Amino acid sequence: MSSNAPRIHVLDPRLANQIAAGEVVERPASVTKELIENAIDAGSQRIEVEIEQGGTRLIKVRDDGIGIGEEDLPLALARHATSKIGSLEDLEGVSSLGFRGEALASISSVSRLELISNADEDPRQGWRVVAEGRGMEARVTPAPHPRGTSVGVRDLFFNTPARRKFLRTEKTEFAHVEEAFRRQALSRYDIAWVLRHNQKVVHQLPPGHSVAARERRIASLLGKNFIEHARYIEREAGGLRLSGWVGLPTHSRSQADQQYFFVNGRVVRDRLVAHAVRQAYRDVLFNGRHPVFVLYLELDPDVVDVNVHPTKHEVRFRDGRMVHDFLYSSLHHCLASSKPAESDEQGADELATQSQEDVLSPVQKEHARESAEQGLEEGAEQPRWQQQGIALTHSPDRHPGAERVRRFMQGYQALHPNHEETLLAPQASTSSEWAGRETASEVREVPQMMPDDDPTAPPPLGFALGQLHGIYIVAQNAQGLVLVDMHAAHERIVYERMKTQLAAAKGLDAQPLLVPVSIAASRAEVATAESEQEAIAKLGIELDIAGPETLLVRQLPALLAQADPEALVRQMLEELARFGRTHQVEARLHELLSTMACHGSVRANRRLTIDEMNALLRDMERTERSDQCNHGRPTWTQMGLKALDRLFLRGQ
Repeated sequence: MSSNAPRIHVLDPRLANQIAAGEVVERPASVTKELIENAIDAGSQRIEVEIEQGGTRLIKVRDDGIGIGEEDLPLALARHATSKIGSLEDLEGVSSLGFRGEALASISSVSRLELISNADEDPRQGWRVVAEGRGMEARVTPAPHPRGTSVGVRDLFFNTPARRKFLRTEKTEFAHVEEAFRRQALSRYDIAWVLRHNQKVVHQLPPGHSVAARERRIASLLGKNFIEHARYIEREAGGLRLSGWVGLPTHSRSQADQQYFFVNGRVVRDRLVAHAVRQAYRDVLFNGRHPVFVLYLELDPDVVDVNVHPTKHEVRFRDGRMVHDFLYSSLHHCLASSKPAESDEQGADELATQSQEDVLSPVQKEHARESAEQGLEEGAEQPRWQQQGIALTHSPDRHPGAERVRRFMQGYQALHPNHEETLLAPQASTSSEWAGRETASEVREVPQMMPDDDPTAPPPLGFALGQLHGIYIVAQNAQGLVLVDMHAAHERIVYERMKTQLAAAKGLDAQPLLVPVSIAASRAEVATAESEQEAIAKLGIELDIAGPETLLVRQLPALLAQADPEALVRQMLEELARFGRTHQVEARLHELLSTMACHGSVRANRRLTIDEMNALLRDMERTERSDQCNHGRPTWTQMGLKALDRLFLRGQ
């Protein structure tokens, strides 16, 4: 062996920690995250974060947790020393945020770190520890401190100039620190939080135990618009529990910067979760937009592995398919209930006197909606009806005359006594074009209860006044003026009914290909096709294995006879391999139905009668996802009376 060959040797502790810091310590925000997670694991009720110069000069986290005893302090800065796990069984079912025991050692190797802690009620029993020298030897000295721990990190990357060069401006680095703080503050509402930057308070968040208090915290961190355009969700099934807030499709973002998902209190970015959310928003979100949400998934720690990523941002579920299906179905159901009768009033001012619906908590609204749906009769006969017009002539009152509304609703309910149990499907009009509407209107949708407790209350979208340039329906409701894009609204109604008909059909009609299509596939794709043959067959696709790297497509769903078989099969196999579930066939079918609905809907410059306009409004109130058209564009908007008064300077 050559004498010049490098010999294997053990790295000194500081260099080893600096190498480890390359994974753990990316920037000041990652230091902040690690220190906050330690504070949470200590059982803190209050956590204060102090930042100077974006975190490059000082990061200090102080908590009132259980503290660290004097005898354990030397090990606190040692690598792979922790109090959170002691065996492989503990690791497999870990519930704490930290467990590797390397964060403080890595941070102290690239900064000047000082840790002061006290596990006693007597503030004189505090101790201070620092790591010094190349051997990272811990030195412990007395230091008065109330019960809890304070960790100060000064001059980050002072001894690694190359790393310091990659830091951005103070403003940019603090933005990342604030985002790390925001994630942790959203993970634990029972903890009070304070964030300061350069001695100025940025966030001061009291603990919140009620839904209303939690919504106030979200509004403080993400803005009032988030809560005003979000729907609360709470569902549980098969040992999984999902809760949180889901943004309405109308409140989307140009970037995915308000998406927070927590698994057992740990913020994660998981591909399986992202795919389930994306599929749930598939046909209600405008192209290129991103949904907003703050969601919490709770499950048994034994069925999720959190030790799969250096920064613990990703997790692996034991049964990923079940988790994916649960998330998709829960969000899909929640978004499906988005319709004018229940959605937030877009652009409307608050009424002077709030209705009972307005003061209900999100949990109560969700419970009330589910109770109403469960209480509906299943087998009610579906009468056909024609919406009656209502004269909205001048009245000294701002709202439609109460007596007029009462007479209209009484007459309507006398003609249609089973209205609450059935879908209102308008009769064919005398207009030949309107009579050509698709027959899918006979398919029953989830009904919306009419306001029988207040017979003077008009429907959510009110009553039509007329048309604007043959494109928009102008209507009046209790809040003020309503504008409806009649093509977009009718397109969604037709689309949802066609989807319902397709779902009610017994299986998909399949069509054999005259000439089977041969696909050159990888061995992984062939293995997926072999293991998922049953799932593929249920989609109406016959896929044979013709060789170790060859697949043969013999049959496709009849509706997709013109589709590209190779592209469809490849995307389907990719989803099956990554997520254990594929929505490719369903997505292609819905894409086709969407095109059919678009061409079969009422077009611009069509003259509708008042009865036909009102029929469309009633259909919107009972159709799922009717706040958006098939392409994600809004179907209606509203301007409240107060906004109209401001526009015309009334009362000023």
